[in-house]
Amino acid sequence: MPPSCCGYLSQYTHHHLVAFLLTFFSYVFLHASRKTFSNVKVSISAQWTPSPQNGSAPAFSPGETWEKNRLFDNEEQATLFLGALDSIFLFSYAVGLYLSGVIGDRVNLRYVLCFGLCGSAVVDFVFGTLTEWLHIYNVYVYCSLWVLNGLLQSTVWPCVVAVMANWFGKTGRGFVFGLWSACASVGNILGAFLASSVLKYGYEYAFLVTSVMQFAGGVVLFFGLLTSPNEVGLSMDCQTGSSPVDADTHRPLMSDEEEEQDEGDVYNRHYHSVQHQDEPRQGSTKAVGFFQAFCLPGVLPYSLAYACLKLVNYSFFFWLPFYLSNNYGWKEAEADRLSMWYDVGGIIGGTVQGLVTDFMGKRSPVLALSLTLAMVSLVGYSHSPDDKTTNAVLLAITGFLIGGPSNMISSAISADLGRQDAIRDSREALATVTGIVDGTGSIGAAGGQYLVSLIESKLGWISVFYFFVIMTGGSIIFIAHLIVVDVRALWTERQTRHHQL
Repeated sequence: MPPSCCGYLSQYTHHHLVAFLLTFFSYVFLHASRKTFSNVKVSISAQWTPSPQNGSAPAFSPGETWEKNRLFDNEEQATLFLGALDSIFLFSYAVGLYLSGVIGDRVNLRYVLCFGLCGSAVVDFVFGTLTEWLHIYNVYVYCSLWVLNGLLQSTVWPCVVAVMANWFGKTGRGFVFGLWSACASVGNILGAFLASSVLKYGYEYAFLVTSVMQFAGGVVLFFGLLTSPNEVGLSMDCQTGSSPVDADTHRPLMSDEEEEQDEGDVYNRHYHSVQHQDEPRQGSTKAVGFFQAFCLPGVLPYSLAYACLKLVNYSFFFWLPFYLSNNYGWKEAEADRLSMWYDVGGIIGGTVQGLVTDFMGKRSPVLALSLTLAMVSLVGYSHSPDDKTTNAVLLAITGFLIGGPSNMISSAISADLGRQDAIRDSREALATVTGIVDGTGSIGAAGGQYLVSLIESKLGWISVFYFFVIMTGGSIIFIAHLIVVDVRALWTERQTRHHQL
C-alpha cells in the first residue's frame, strides 16, 4: 500500500507549495479568459445579427449602423460561425501543443510560460474588447486573432505539467496531480462568475477583466516561479518515495526490479546536474525527439482516447451556457452560473479518482469504469427537466464522470508517460509527451466543435448528446486496449517467474 497522504505531503517544502500555487493559478487565469468566449456567445450572436426581433434594435439605428454591424443574416449563421471559431482555436491550439512541447523541453520553462500567458491576454483583449470599442466587425479579423490565440495558449499546459512533474515525484502523483488539475475547472468557474458579473455592461468588459487578470498572472509567474528543485539546491531523494503506479502501461514498461532501482532518482532522469547519492547516472542529456516520444508505449492509445474524451469535455466547455440559455430560455447570466456545476463535478472527480488510482496502483481501470458510467449520465442529462436544481445535480455528476478522467489523462498520466523507464536515459521528454497527448486531444475537440453546431442546427440538441455518448464509448475502447495489454504483460511476467522457479 502507498503511504498516507499526510505522510508524503509532509515531506514537501514551502518551495513546493509556491510552485503548486503559481502553476495552478496561472492556468486558472488562462482558463478563466478562455471560458469568457463561451459565456458570452449569446450576446455576441445578438451583436452580429441585429434585427428588430432580438431586443437590441434601438442600439442599431439609423439603418447604416445596423448594416455595418450585421455580420450574418440570422442566428443560425452566427451559431455556425461561433462553432467554426471554436474549431479554429482548437486546431491552432493542437498544432501549437505539438510545437510548444518540444520547445518546452529545450527552452527555459518560465520564459515560455510567461510569453504564452501575456501574449494570449493581449490577443483576448483585442478580440473581445478593442474590436467592440472600435466597432471592428470582420470575419477575417476574428479568425486571425483566434488562430494566434490558440498558438499562444498552447505554450502553457505542457510547461506547467513539466514544472509540476519536476517538483512532485511518483509518490502520490495521482492525488497531487488530480488535485492540481482542478485548475482548469476552477478557471472555468472563475471565468463564468466574472463574465456573468459584468455582462450587463457589455460582453467586451468580460474580455477586459479576464485578460487583464491573465496578463498580471503572467508577470507574477515570471518573477516568482522556480521550475525545478535544483534551482534552490534542494535534494530530490525525499520527494520520490515508492509508488505502485508507473506509466499506465505498467508492466510492459517496467519490471519490479527496475522499479526498485529507479524510484529513488525520478528527477535525476530529467536534470543531469542532480546525481544519485553514490552512483551518477550515465546517459544522454539530449531531449527526446517528437517522433520518438510519439512512439513511446502508451502514448498513442492515450492520445486517441483523449481525442474522443476532450471532444466531449470541450463541447461542454464551449457550448453549455449557450445550450442552457437556448434550450430552456434561461437568462445568459443564470446559464453561466449554472454551468459552473459541471466544473465542480470535474474538480471532485479528478481529485477522488486520482487518489483511488494511487491506492489501486492502476489508472486505466478507474478511467474505464468512470467513462462507462458517464455514457449513462449523458443520456440522463439529455432528458433533464426544466428545473435548475435537477439540472445542476445532473451536471455535477456528468462533470465528475467525464471531467475526472479528462484531468487524469492530461496531467498525471501524461507525467507517467513522460517519465517511464523506456526513456530513462533521456531527461528531457515530459513537455513533449504532454504536448502530444494534449495536442491529439485538441485535434479531436477541434473537429467536434463545428460538428456540434452542425448537428444542433440540423437534428437538435438531443442528437448532440447521443454524439457525445458515441465519442465517450470510443475513448473507452482505447483505454480497454491498454487494460488488455497490461493483463497480458502481467500474465507473461508471472509465467516467466513460474518457469524460473
